[in-house]
Amino acid sequence: MATTSALSSTPPAAVGAEAAPRRRRSERRFQSPADVIVFILLCLGAFTMLLPLAWMLSTSLKTRENVFVLPPQWIPDPIVWENYLRIWEAGPILTGIINSSIVSLTVITIGTITSSFAAYGFSKMKIPGKNAIFLGLLAGIMIPFPALMIPTFMLFSRIGWVDTLLPLIVPGLFGNLMMVFFLRQYLMSIPDSLIEAAVIDGASHPQIFGRIVLPLIRPAIAAQVILWFMGTWNDYLGPIIYLNSENVHTLQLVIANFNATYAVQTDFPLIMAASIVSLIPVLAVFLIFQRQIIESIALTGNKG
Repeated sequence: MATTSALSSTPPAAVGAEAAPRRRRSERRFQSPADVIVFILLCLGAFTMLLPLAWMLSTSLKTRENVFVLPPQWIPDPIVWENYLRIWEAGPILTGIINSSIVSLTVITIGTITSSFAAYGFSKMKIPGKNAIFLGLLAGIMIPFPALMIPTFMLFSRIGWVDTLLPLIVPGLFGNLMMVFFLRQYLMSIPDSLIEAAVIDGASHPQIFGRIVLPLIRPAIAAQVILWFMGTWNDYLGPIIYLNSENVHTLQLVIANFNATYAVQTDFPLIMAASIVSLIPVLAVFLIFQRQIIESIALTGNKG
């Protein structure tokens, strides 16, 4: 009886008020046939992008003989979980993970701080010629890395950094030009009056950055951190240029060494299993910063 009375005591207006937003959301979801078509195309695009990942996961659980069986087996038979154990015996996977972690975490941690400071300086501080300097940095983005490979290799070779992790770490400590660009554009949307009011109150630029600017740009930083981490963690061209000894190989070099001279001799299940393992840190970083990324997209949409 108590339950019945409690239900009956709920005002109909309250129930209607709760149901109304749900109806409005469902009505807004598909307002026209064009929305349905766009939704279907997006689903097809997502399915297409997930196919390589599904093939990689499927191949990592196959035997070498079943990799190229026709028709393809999306569900392996038999399922070989031992491939994930063999990767630790086939090469120095743990050493590669440690080296990649050292490079990625050091570069991302310090480089994000320097990039944020640079973006704040270019957007909010009154520095003579800052726009010309910023344009010069943007011009540097347009120079492809292969055009700089030989000069940078010669430079690092003369100072004795080749075959160490320093060529992969030190340049990133000074920031990422793409991150500086995007954070600077993000900061341009913050009113200057907010910064000026803090200056009038006696706040220094480090205090303004830490207490006002940083909380506002945290979603944008999270989005850029993921992109930068993916690029650093998956980098293959830089390590293969500078690293020779096995004890300094990053994870991508260790996986590449699993390749045989001839494709028929390559252990593809082993390579795919190692690739799945290398994918886990990227997924972990995305899950950690997922909420901030969504906030960044929402804020960008509102400002637009």
